[in-house]
Amino acid sequence: MDRSSSVKKKTDGEEAEAERSIAAPQQQERGEDESVERIFESKEVPSWQRQLTLRAFVVSFILAILFTFIVMKLNLTTGIIPSLNVSAGLLGFFFVKTWTIFLQKYGFLKQPFTRQENTVIQTCVVASSGIAFSGGFGSYLFGMSQVIAKQTTEDNNPQNIKNPQLSWMIGFLFVVSFLGLFAVVPLRKIMIIDFKLTYPSGTATAHLINSFHTPQGAKLAKKQVRTLGKFFSFSFLWGFFQWFFTAADGCGFVNFPTFGLKAYDNKFYFDFSATYVGVGMICPYLINVSLLVGSILSWGIMWPLINNRKGDWYSADYLPSSLHGLQGYRVFIAIAMILGDGLYNFVKVLGRTLFGLYHQLRNKSAAQALPVGGNTHAPPTLSYDDQRRIQLFHKDQIPTWAAIASYITIAVISTIIIPHIFPPLKWHYIVVMYIFAPALGFCNAYGMGLTDWSLASTYGKLAIFVIGAWVGASHGGVLAGLAACGVMMNIVSTASDLTQDFKTGYMTLASPRSMFVSQIIGTAMGCVISPCVFWLFYKAFDDLGVSGSQYPAPYAAIYRNIAILGVDGTSSLPKNCLTLCYVFFAGAVVINAIRDALGPRWARFIPIPMAMAIPFYLGAYFTIDMCVGSLILFVWETIDKAKADAFGPAVASGLICGDGIWTLPSSLLALFGVKPPICMKFLSRKANTRVDKFLGGS
Repeated sequence: MDRSSSVKKKTDGEEAEAERSIAAPQQQERGEDESVERIFESKEVPSWQRQLTLRAFVVSFILAILFTFIVMKLNLTTGIIPSLNVSAGLLGFFFVKTWTIFLQKYGFLKQPFTRQENTVIQTCVVASSGIAFSGGFGSYLFGMSQVIAKQTTEDNNPQNIKNPQLSWMIGFLFVVSFLGLFAVVPLRKIMIIDFKLTYPSGTATAHLINSFHTPQGAKLAKKQVRTLGKFFSFSFLWGFFQWFFTAADGCGFVNFPTFGLKAYDNKFYFDFSATYVGVGMICPYLINVSLLVGSILSWGIMWPLINNRKGDWYSADYLPSSLHGLQGYRVFIAIAMILGDGLYNFVKVLGRTLFGLYHQLRNKSAAQALPVGGNTHAPPTLSYDDQRRIQLFHKDQIPTWAAIASYITIAVISTIIIPHIFPPLKWHYIVVMYIFAPALGFCNAYGMGLTDWSLASTYGKLAIFVIGAWVGASHGGVLAGLAACGVMMNIVSTASDLTQDFKTGYMTLASPRSMFVSQIIGTAMGCVISPCVFWLFYKAFDDLGVSGSQYPAPYAAIYRNIAILGVDGTSSLPKNCLTLCYVFFAGAVVINAIRDALGPRWARFIPIPMAMAIPFYLGAYFTIDMCVGSLILFVWETIDKAKADAFGPAVASGLICGDGIWTLPSSLLALFGVKPPICMKFLSRKANTRVDKFLGGS
């Protein structure tokens, strides 16, 4: 989150989300004891052109809009994005299967629905909604705006501000979002066949799609869709019901002081969000516990203690949102933990990547021939499934020369266009990034294949520091750093996403060419849909991006402050803030080292620093929601584990999708000035007495 990606992975939470479950456990743990391809042996594999059907892209477009609203809402609230691959595959199966059954009933069905077409839909939807994350609408791109700049006191002069506009956002995404796809295409065979990288999320998604298209899987999928539909309806109606009570700021169920008013003041309350209850059901228990530990450590202990030092450590005259006051500790300590966790995992994954490459290349044997099609010289270690999959994977080649030529062409075009969008980011900075980008994209794709861990945001932060410092504070280094983050993040994120989709296609016999085309079409959809959805939020909610609002966009402020830190240094931080940053940076590194030293058995009891850092800035309210989701799943698994495994992801997806799609009508209502009729507020007894006296006196 984080493409999902991002748990996608894609929050910066795509690092935290890397440990998520993408599908039911039995789907993830399924082995190759029974040959999958023998089950489908009697079914013809359609040509790559026939896998790309009009109905597939119509369904993909509808689902892309739905999922973009979900990802955008998560971006602008907490930044934690769970994997939506399961939902995309499941809903794609449901829509097209329903359509084909209808046509078949009346004798109009010309082409049956295949698992390859299902894979194309899933790829297209996730590629499109993934742009809502990598596009930076909740991080670097919105961090350029005046809304976020006003919440800082440094480097908010005009040359470091770029307010959102639909035209330049769409143009920017079109010139940077395709480079990663062409950069990694020549390496697809090395990643999937030669190195046999696992890509756990892509593999789990392939098992899911394969199971849907068996008779037993189709029956289970129908039941899962019915369950998803029930909870989708409940979640949507619950969001609609809550809207009636939110006539002003601080009104409604979202401000319910569950644990008392004192706890509410310190951000500890349950806000009745169906979205985050669903996210909590999808994220592993360790993620949710880590969030809770971070909430208690920050809002329960540290911030009250630092607040007591007001007047000593920082002036009492500063506004609550000033980075020279308590807000500075919240923001920069969170940044220190995020950077510590990111740097540790960057070094770890890069080390594993280089070691793995060395090991693979040193022990690389001669190319293996396949016994399929009459060749009898292949080694007997290849299973029938592998033989069949490799044969189909080799069938439809994507010319390497075309990929390289396309990369160079798009790089030249974007090098010309981007400086016109962001004047401080000169052409020679972009050229340098494009020289190194393919290597970094390969590292991210390879690392994701080994660990299911995307480091796209880490590469983005690296670009912020390098380019921002290179440009300098006096020449718009903050804006240049944020724009460079966008360029780098889009390249390395799409590179790893495409390679993971190649793995899914490899296991479902979808043609690499159809996967590539569907990824390009999905990316093109996302370059238009995501800015339009963000623009709707931007115009509908006047307080978008403001700390404490319904949509605070926390990572936008964090990314801008990272850029300021990279350009200006640490001289402006409040007293002892830098010391605390060093402590928490080192703490994040040490905790990760201990987790790795103890191994998987004991590491599951040690919190994850990245997840701990998120509530440092936001508060604990969404953490409570997610822990409630975990508790529901835990109780369900205790009562009936098989049913929880089969239907848990469907329930969670329904809760997320219903509440996510409610943001469309709620945004439109806000855009047209329709306000809720009721304000429901919660007051202390003393405050209520004063209100009664005031009203009685009037």
